[in-house]
Amino acid sequence: MSVIGLDLRLFIADRLAARNAVSKRVFAREADRLARACETMSERFLRGGRLLAFGRGAAATDAQHVSVEFVHPVIVGKRALPALDLSAAFEQWLPALVTDNDIAMGFAPPGGDPAVQRALASARARGAQTFALCADGGTEDSPADFAIDPPSPDPFVSQENVEVLYHTLWETVHVFFEHRERGHHDVGASAFLYPFLGGAQQDTAALVGEVAASIRAKAADDERLRGDAAANHSDEIAAAAIAAGQRLDAGATLLIFGNGGSATDANDWTIDCVAPPPGVAAIRALSLSMEPANLSAIANDVGAEAMFLRQLIAHGRAGDVAIAISTSGGSANVIAALEEARKRRMLTVALLGYDGGEIVRRGLADLPIVVRCDYIPRIQEVQASIYHVMTEVWRSWKM
Repeated sequence: MSVIGLDLRLFIADRLAARNAVSKRVFAREADRLARACETMSERFLRGGRLLAFGRGAAATDAQHVSVEFVHPVIVGKRALPALDLSAAFEQWLPALVTDNDIAMGFAPPGGDPAVQRALASARARGAQTFALCADGGTEDSPADFAIDPPSPDPFVSQENVEVLYHTLWETVHVFFEHRERGHHDVGASAFLYPFLGGAQQDTAALVGEVAASIRAKAADDERLRGDAAANHSDEIAAAAIAAGQRLDAGATLLIFGNGGSATDANDWTIDCVAPPPGVAAIRALSLSMEPANLSAIANDVGAEAMFLRQLIAHGRAGDVAIAISTSGGSANVIAALEEARKRRMLTVALLGYDGGEIVRRGLADLPIVVRCDYIPRIQEVQASIYHVMTEVWRSWKM
């Protein structure tokens, strides 16, 4: 297998670096609107509203991702916020649940999705705050309070920017909470220990500019990390793409897995593989993070550490490719699955953050790719760019 007319490493570096121009343009334009939308979200959550997210195909994995980030924030000490992924039956489910305090967030690829647009229009008519991510035609033609045109005609690049966008929403909504709630609690002499619980309530209007600047800074962090991956890690990404591609040519299947936001990335990567654009061959892949009945049954009856291990025993064959996605590199259930994959003579690949964690220290991945960052949202966003570029490589090859 070979990339037609291109040096693989240069192809990977170019595709990663090219994403930064899109990011700069999008967040320079949208940061102020995002900050104002985030302020409105905080008001609705404080009134008891919920975030109702939905989409179809790969866009449904963004609904999964935004839901888990709001319910289970990675920032220690932040509140769990009510969010649901309604993708399985959103055309029926959304009208049954939505109220005038809620937030409806619809996801679609470039080109839009008429069903998502109709659902958003219905939610808006009921008084919900609505987000269209993405909607061709932008704010004027979209049935949403916040809508953006696709950041790029490339569905991968567009989705990556949308992920950064909704990550910044959940990261910054807590800032508005903390300032709105000042003065709501009497903590007496211990107020200095809890600066966000005491003192006078603040007008959050002054925060909007600070939040917008923070959003632009978060996007800039991604751009720096993508630039580093392009300049310093294209060899590692190329090696993983080649090794996995050779296994795929020989009839292998990709078995992809991760927890939380990484689970949604595993689902997204799998859908990208098995549902390619028209005229492009599908890539054999399955996600061990996809089926809640299996995951909950194994966790309940055996233990959470066996969630991926048990499925890998059922599905994995010698010659297959086990792909772990982990920001920490230390999740016990991910480690257990990689250990089993090694026993079964599978190729092991890992997308990791921080310093690679136990997976790197114990050499459990034949091909580790590490995004060297200590903040989970930025790790996940750059990991998405990396696995999308790897998928582009496989699609460029004669499978």
